[in-house]
Amino acid sequence: MSSLSPLADPRIQVVSSCAELLATPFAGGKNAICWARVLDGDFAAIAAHFAPRAGRRPIDESELRQLPAPPALRAAIDTLLADLAALRAAGHEPSLECLRDYPRDPDPLLPTDVYSFHADRAEVPIATLLCSYTGAASEALPNDAAERLVDRPALRAALRERFGGSDPLAFAAWLREHHYDLHYGPRPGGQPYSFGLGNLWRIAVEHPGAAVPPCLHRAPDPPDRPPRLLLIS
Repeated sequence: MSSLSPLADPRIQVVSSCAELLATPFAGGKNAICWARVLDGDFAAIAAHFAPRAGRRPIDESELRQLPAPPALRAAIDTLLADLAALRAAGHEPSLECLRDYPRDPDPLLPTDVYSFHADRAEVPIATLLCSYTGAASEALPNDAAERLVDRPALRAALRERFGGSDPLAFAAWLREHHYDLHYGPRPGGQPYSFGLGNLWRIAVEHPGAAVPPCLHRAPDPPDRPPRLLLIS
């Protein structure tokens, strides 16, 4: 399985255990913490077993435990169960799912689905945790290589026309209400990096008092991709 992208981004903090992943604070501009791992086991077989025809399918722990377990499959199952247990013991609520695709936003002006680089936002201090075990991995865009889509003049003008008002504070509130302000695109030459398979990530969320900017990320969107096995919290 792949490890970290060779792209050296100063906002990534690499750690060597789950405990360190959960305990390391976001500081010094680092807004993505990665427990880099190379995992053993046949995760693709698990994904194939649970793959839906379309959309997403949650996987319950009891379903994992009931699978026939040759050694390669057992190693993968044990890893999934261990990851779920470790995060729950730390107070998180992780879910495991197998998916083909996410719903797409049909808005022709500014789609706000997860295939667009975006920041997560919360009203309280929190972080997003995720791991891609098989299929395509999530991607992130370095903050200094990104710009908010609503700051692009032509798009902003089109959104302002849709809004239909002239009050800048009301317009900003409207952008926030529709989550337009959370979506980003690369600056010229800006390159994303892959989260890789098997790596467990903790990424910063936009919230009041946040010490670092949010990590900008998106779901992978390659054509005809195999089913994806994902843990997220």
